Amino acid sequence: MESSEATSEQEVITLEGVVVVGTRAKPRSVLESAVPIDVLPSEDFVKQGGTDLPDLLRNLVPSYNVNAQPIADAATVVRPANLRGLAPDHTLLLVNGKRRHRASVIAWLGNGLSDGAQGADLSPIPTIALKQLEVLRDGASAQYGSDAIAGVINLQLKDSYEGGSFAIKPSIFQAGDGLAYAVAGNIGLGREDLWTNLSVEYGGMNETDRSVQRDDAAALISAGNADVADPAQPWGHPIIRNDIKLFANYGASITDDIKFYGHANYAQKEVEGGFYFRNPNTRPAVFSNDDGETLLVGRLSGTGEVPVVKITNNVPYPVALQQVFSDPNLFTFQELFPGGFTPRFGADTQDASLLVGLKGMIAADVGWDLSASYGRHASDFFIRNTVNASLGPDTPTEFDPGDYIQADTNINLDLTYPLHDMVFLASGLEYRTETFEIVQGQIESWKIGPLASQGFSSGSNGFPGFSDIAEGSWTRSNFAGYLESELRPLDFWTVNAAIRGEYFDDFGSTVNYKIATNYGIADTLKELLSVDPVVDLRARGSYSTGFRAPTPGQQNAFNVTTEFGENNTLVNKGTIPSTHAAASLVGGKPLEPEKSKNFTVGTVVSHTIASITVDYFNIKLEDRLAPTKDFQRGTDITEAQIQQLVAEGITSAGNLQEFRFFTNEFETSTQGVDVILTAPILDGALSLAYNYTETTVTKRNPDILDDTRVRLLEEGVPRHRGNVTLTQAIGDSLGVLGRVNYYGPWYENAVGAQTYGEAFLVDLEVSYALIENLGITIGVNNVLNVEPDNVTWADPDVENFTGAIVGRPFGEYSPYGFGGAFWYTKVGYSF
Repeated sequence: MESSEATSEQEVITLEGVVVVGTRAKPRSVLESAVPIDVLPSEDFVKQGGTDLPDLLRNLVPSYNVNAQPIADAATVVRPANLRGLAPDHTLLLVNGKRRHRASVIAWLGNGLSDGAQGADLSPIPTIALKQLEVLRDGASAQYGSDAIAGVINLQLKDSYEGGSFAIKPSIFQAGDGLAYAVAGNIGLGREDLWTNLSVEYGGMNETDRSVQRDDAAALISAGNADVADPAQPWGHPIIRNDIKLFANYGASITDDIKFYGHANYAQKEVEGGFYFRNPNTRPAVFSNDDGETLLVGRLSGTGEVPVVKITNNVPYPVALQQVFSDPNLFTFQELFPGGFTPRFGADTQDASLLVGLKGMIAADVGWDLSASYGRHASDFFIRNTVNASLGPDTPTEFDPGDYIQADTNINLDLTYPLHDMVFLASGLEYRTETFEIVQGQIESWKIGPLASQGFSSGSNGFPGFSDIAEGSWTRSNFAGYLESELRPLDFWTVNAAIRGEYFDDFGSTVNYKIATNYGIADTLKELLSVDPVVDLRARGSYSTGFRAPTPGQQNAFNVTTEFGENNTLVNKGTIPSTHAAASLVGGKPLEPEKSKNFTVGTVVSHTIASITVDYFNIKLEDRLAPTKDFQRGTDITEAQIQQLVAEGITSAGNLQEFRFFTNEFETSTQGVDVILTAPILDGALSLAYNYTETTVTKRNPDILDDTRVRLLEEGVPRHRGNVTLTQAIGDSLGVLGRVNYYGPWYENAVGAQTYGEAFLVDLEVSYALIENLGITIGVNNVLNVEPDNVTWADPDVENFTGAIVGRPFGEYSPYGFGGAFWYTKVGYSF
């Protein structure tokens, strides 16, 4: 809590707020904007449980989707988020109007829609640093460049040079796990001509476990295997350790006409989650290679036949097993892991950025702004409690698979010129470089060991390390120039236009444009009829073209992961560059930029008793980028291709059952409606927000993009989202908040195809001012303890099936999580 007063005057989505995103002319209100923009003041983030900015934003903006990512490889580390039903890297993130660097993580597992995306990360930003957050729900590539197809999120940092606040927020799930805490502070220092605003947050979270004991693990225990854990496969939110977030916003007046400004951040954390259970009798290429008929036994030295250890009723034949154990020349992984094992995977991440700039005036009218920034995000992966099976008894059980590193540099020059009261002009130049680097992992994490020729898998099981051939650094640079204008033919009519050209050193040139308008219908009637309208009625709309260039990471990264394949068996799947020789045999080719056409039209109605906006949007995407279908070994993949993958450095290729690569082989049409209403009620406010988004794959190559992938793109996030929020002040000290969130059905195919039903979640919060500047808040998200539907795909005829085959009761990608009720307390002091 940042204030001791129990205020309820802030609206969850403010229609009257002043915004700077969407135009380079002077800031204007949301109602006057030519495009739809949500304005979220900092109080809206304070009035929630949790501390992770993506989750808090999801509760406020229905067109924004993000979910928990259990057993999702690198997506667990940086969770992918979607705006208006598009991929995470279709949304551009700005801080104080300046482009922010993207994250190093490529979300290889993202329930279809986010697969392969590499977007920016909101998590390193402490909420206490925010003055307000603006969500531009419109294509803006012509204004801001690549990645702005779905829209723009702009973070406005606090810029006060005096005062501050301090907050402590402990929280826990009603089930008794997931204990989390955050300690945050903000302070302004200096004076008007030399100031800085500093924010810090430190926290962490324990893991949750919503698993059910797997059927195969339960069968092993029933057969007498006392080494199998219960649960064998924990499933829930990951552990977050030492979550440090620092942000600084600063400025100074050098002369009357020149000002220095900038911001910087540093963040780090460790994220650790679980993987799938490796059954000690059946796990391919570790414990068995014939679906558990016999154990996989390796010969370490000497000659002679290897004993056959048959498995009957989940028990290896004891006499033959003892023969293997007693012979130093023979080996089975049941010697190291008699109860199987469940790998633990995660990463240590670091995020840092620095931006400095100078701005001023030439003569009295021409404004100039010169800035330079550098941002870097690094993920140092680790995997524990696993093996490189090809190394046999010499394998480590902890590995450093290597690092992903992303670094961006931006240099911008912007000029503005108010040519006339009715004409505003802006132009600018930009130079940007983007570098993606893969750092080689420890040799044991990717080495092909001596037992590989006997059928044992190579590389750290679950997440093989990056080999000396997969490592590398790839850089792309581009130049851009833009022209932008704002015309006001009438006091109540605004027209915005922009054109932008960019040149990429690997893709060539692209030119995009945008035109948008806001027209005051009520003002027209007033002028024509000489009467004051009851309401302020406006119409607005826009049309634009856009683009998104594939990232260097998407062009060059190798990745091998373990997922459920056909017949519910765990198999190794690889993602390889589209220019890889093996990919070219099945249609792979160099990637092209995605191209979009965006259209919006809407209306704004405001009155002292309420304000409402209704906006329709339509986004057509050509040459859309996404991973292909999985090409199967034995049907799509030849043994020659497998050997080629081995030669190229994917060391587990000998056991690789499937691979995929990025492609531009499809087109989509995404359309929807956003409705936002706010109204003051007594000593509080009512806010309603609703979003409908529908995506259709309009063209595809069925040999590359299969039906399952299409359905995930079309139904992977809810088409219907909405929330209603009511805040009320009771006296001078007490405030209450109630929110109802609605999530429509969604589809997933993580381990089986299933559509999960709709849900209503209720949030409650009570704030009380103890003394001046000191307050306490108690709240609960999901007070009714709503959980997603149970998994039923495995056997629809079995009532109340709990998903014991896969060890979890709920869907993997629930848009509102699966933890149940979440209780929190906040103590805040402001000065």
